[in-house]
Amino acid sequence: MRDTHFDFSTGKLDLRLLDSLLRVLPTNDKRVVVGPKVGEDAAVIDMGDKYLVAKTDPITFATDEIGWYAVNVNANDIAVMGGVPKWFMATVLLPEGQTDERVAESIFSQIANACRNIGVTVIGGHTEVTYGLDRPIVVGAMLGEVEKGKLVTSSGANIGDVIILTKGVPIEGTAIIAREKEEELVKRGYSREFIERAKHLLYEPGISVVKDALIAVSSGRVHAMHDPTEGGLATGLYELSWASNVSIEVEYELIPFIDEGVQLCAEFGLDPLGTIASGALLIVAHPDDSESITEALNTNGIRASIIGKVVGYGCDVVMKRFGQSYQMPLFIKDEIAKLF
Repeated sequence: MRDTHFDFSTGKLDLRLLDSLLRVLPTNDKRVVVGPKVGEDAAVIDMGDKYLVAKTDPITFATDEIGWYAVNVNANDIAVMGGVPKWFMATVLLPEGQTDERVAESIFSQIANACRNIGVTVIGGHTEVTYGLDRPIVVGAMLGEVEKGKLVTSSGANIGDVIILTKGVPIEGTAIIAREKEEELVKRGYSREFIERAKHLLYEPGISVVKDALIAVSSGRVHAMHDPTEGGLATGLYELSWASNVSIEVEYELIPFIDEGVQLCAEFGLDPLGTIASGALLIVAHPDDSESITEALNTNGIRASIIGKVVGYGCDVVMKRFGQSYQMPLFIKDEIAKLF
């Protein structure tokens, strides 16, 4: 498929182009339960008594705490399939002329701490100093398991289902801005206290949704889950819509925004709806179970809000704001890419 109108600037490929590219890949192994598909977070392979869940994702925007990001964003994509993250591998690419022992030790320490935090074992990977890089890049690969009958996919949403969002948005984007632009923010008049608070969002409420997902699936009928990462909440909703071929309606006033995130996005002219949002989890649940799921999450200290519903078939996301309906903006390129 050739189309000179696709945008090839930094960030994800256009979903239409990605869909066409995935269709040419060989996926005929009968043990592949979930293969490459727009909107699905991980692959699923039948291993007999259980399913193996596999995911790979790079960290390219952040440089500070890059190892912590790499473990958690990959673990999240195992968890949203209903699985438990178990084993992690990393390809660590270090920039020539900018790397020393301290840099390498720091990244490995971050990976180790993140894995210990969620009970994951490191099983291997690769590390090298690479020509042409201006910053470290970590490409993570996470493997996990899910019992048969407990698999959750992004393609399981049904008409009438309720859309739940945990924590708020954009957690990861806020932390990245504060960490990557700290000195510039000081010059712009932001206090060190505010910046530290924004930076700490990486850990509290944190960018992991493993706990969120495990609580959700044990508290009610969860039909789909999705981890909104690049492209933010808006793109996450579109990916859900695409995967399930459903139309989604959300209420803007019900979306929990992170105060520091709203301020920092405004400072740099970014839309928080399209800013990388790891740390939040989209849960699509049976309407009769939505209250039990949100109650269980809130009881366990995880803020959970009902923000919308599945209203029909067809790939579409509509946002209602102040009583008016609008097309949800689609951010093929994450807003935070404007800063790099």
